[in-house]
Amino acid sequence: MAYTLEHCLRSRQDFPALTKNPDLAFLDGPGGSQVPRAVVDAIADVYASCNVNTHGNFAPSREVDRRMAVARSVVATFLGAEGGSCISFGQSMTTLSFNLSVAIGRTLEKGDEVLITQLDHEGNRGPWLNLKERGVVVREVRLLESGELDPADMAAKITARTKLFAIGASANSLGTVNDLALARRLTRQVGALLLVDAVHYAPHFPVDVQALGADFLLCSAYKFYGPHVGVLYSRPGALDRLPTDRLSVQDPAAPYRIETGTLNHAAIDGVRAAVEYIASWGGGTSLRERIVDAMTHISAYEHDLAKSYHDAVRRIPGVRVWGPDFAAGRARAPTVSITLDKITAAAAATALGNQGICVWDGDFYAARAVQALGLAERGGLLRTGISMYNTRDEVNRLLSGLERLA
Repeated sequence: MAYTLEHCLRSRQDFPALTKNPDLAFLDGPGGSQVPRAVVDAIADVYASCNVNTHGNFAPSREVDRRMAVARSVVATFLGAEGGSCISFGQSMTTLSFNLSVAIGRTLEKGDEVLITQLDHEGNRGPWLNLKERGVVVREVRLLESGELDPADMAAKITARTKLFAIGASANSLGTVNDLALARRLTRQVGALLLVDAVHYAPHFPVDVQALGADFLLCSAYKFYGPHVGVLYSRPGALDRLPTDRLSVQDPAAPYRIETGTLNHAAIDGVRAAVEYIASWGGGTSLRERIVDAMTHISAYEHDLAKSYHDAVRRIPGVRVWGPDFAAGRARAPTVSITLDKITAAAAATALGNQGICVWDGDFYAARAVQALGLAERGGLLRTGISMYNTRDEVNRLLSGLERLA
């Protein structure tokens, strides 16, 4: 079914933060979305009914085991994965990235190469840059002023020595959607692993990790209406071969092999609830069909609203929009970043915040991208992100505030 303004207004009633703060415009989705009541209730129910550890020989523990298995299965369905055994959970995407980089680093030799990009969040750069200490050569794909990665530079920097390419599916700073098909084709030519950071992609597009051909994919549930839980997809067999940091008593099989300590069971059940909430907006007979249908139509709604903001804000004198435009046929996340000639991003965000308009300023941990664009000394960017619960009235409030500031 289509997702329209009517559906958006109805969805707003499901989010406690929106009903309790009707005067706030939460246009900060890239920094973390609000959560629906169904997620809050799921988390509370774990604490109320089965706040015990896993693998015990009593009913509440068996219920935790069941909920964890269901959560893995539901998240696998959300990502188009082969099954729940491909899904690992952690404190955050960054934590999982560090754990994964340490394990993969142990398989590399001095002189082996890892490729990253200038566009990515530091969570998909820093862990791999640390491998320089082991003698690994870390190279990076150049970011063009258009906000897109240079495809020729990407092709030139994937060599016979490349063992892994870590690339974002979409940029949290500029909304750019990267050419993952090119990345997969190039890595396959040299037998390199492909790792995809889908933190900013998963909230806005249907994900089919098998079609992407990723060996690993990471995302964060708090960006798609869930709690703060990191998610790692590993291609079947890919995790089992890695020398991960783990206790001797830890289950050595995937997906547990990279999970350290006791997980946040309540939050993980909240992730399950978030995916099922998204699916409730879609049509179809299977959970996967409902997820894809919902994400497809919510994505179209978000895209149209972001495009209208993009087209309007670029017409305000003294404003520059950064990143790719919303050209027909171009995949583009509903995230728009700007700079203003007469005021810093921080001052603008503060002024807008005082008006009840929630937007972010700075580099959003995409520090290398902001540096490459020459914006670091200017305080970075002012970023707006559209989520399923945002309305045109909220965007118009933002535009009016920016017109006054500019």
